[in-house]
Amino acid sequence: MIEALETFIAVASAGNFSAVARQQDVAVSSVTRKIDALEAEIGSRLFHRSPRRLALTDAGQQFLPRARNILGELAEAREAIVAGDAEPRGLLTVTAPTAFGRRHVVDALASFLRRYPDIEVDLHLQDQVVDLSEQRMDVAVRIGLLPDSDLHATPLAQVRLVTCASPAYLARAGRPHAPEDLLRHDCITVATPPAPGFVWRYAGVNRNQPLPVRGRYRTDDKDGMLQAALQGLGIVHIATWMVCDQLRSGELVALFPDEATTSPAPGLPGIHAVRLRGRSHETRARLFIDHLRSEIGSTPWWDLQLQPA
Repeated sequence: MIEALETFIAVASAGNFSAVARQQDVAVSSVTRKIDALEAEIGSRLFHRSPRRLALTDAGQQFLPRARNILGELAEAREAIVAGDAEPRGLLTVTAPTAFGRRHVVDALASFLRRYPDIEVDLHLQDQVVDLSEQRMDVAVRIGLLPDSDLHATPLAQVRLVTCASPAYLARAGRPHAPEDLLRHDCITVATPPAPGFVWRYAGVNRNQPLPVRGRYRTDDKDGMLQAALQGLGIVHIATWMVCDQLRSGELVALFPDEATTSPAPGLPGIHAVRLRGRSHETRARLFIDHLRSEIGSTPWWDLQLQPA
């Protein structure tokens, strides 16, 4: 049964029997027999089969996440028995968005490795969403609204935005006293349409619709936005996790201080750590996610720094 479930998941991922047969170094007929036996066992067809394509049936789509959960629970139980009281060891693979990873994941990994000296880590920093199964990743840190999936997601923090500018810019252009004043200022914006959570929206302003701010500098790179603000090119609307150090040092000034310390507005995305059930490194993944959550804190440390003393 376990081999049949593993084969079913592999075929669903690959989209054909031949690729799975090559992966398992067996005949295609061996793969099809396992699928036939599984379909007979559960009493339903799992794939639409034709000479040109192979696709999951409705029953197959419903069964796929359950099959992964079954193997995931089994892997967790097996690893817990094997590990016993032994010290965790082995390789952990982690992926995270570039800017967030450099600022927050690297430090957490450093303390994690000091705590577990027999664990090794491969960290991949990239802004593209990684398929954990295809890329063989144990943990992914993701910022944004999570789509429905069979990934196990652990909330780490809620994104809070702050509107800020450098003292040099404010000395030259004047300080806006209300969000509506931003329409008369240079604002550092993204070069492509922003995600819904990152628009310049303020409660009770412009009928709660995004402000149509403009500016001469646009970029899709978060570090590029931060550096432009530090250079005095304009006002930036950015996540507190990105600029907490600059706000604390005075290199940037929060224009509407309550914005970063009150409850985040509805619709803002969250920061999550996700893992795929059934990976052989399940225990190490859970250990790191728990460690990362502890390092960030129930109220993220970067938001605590912005709260008035």
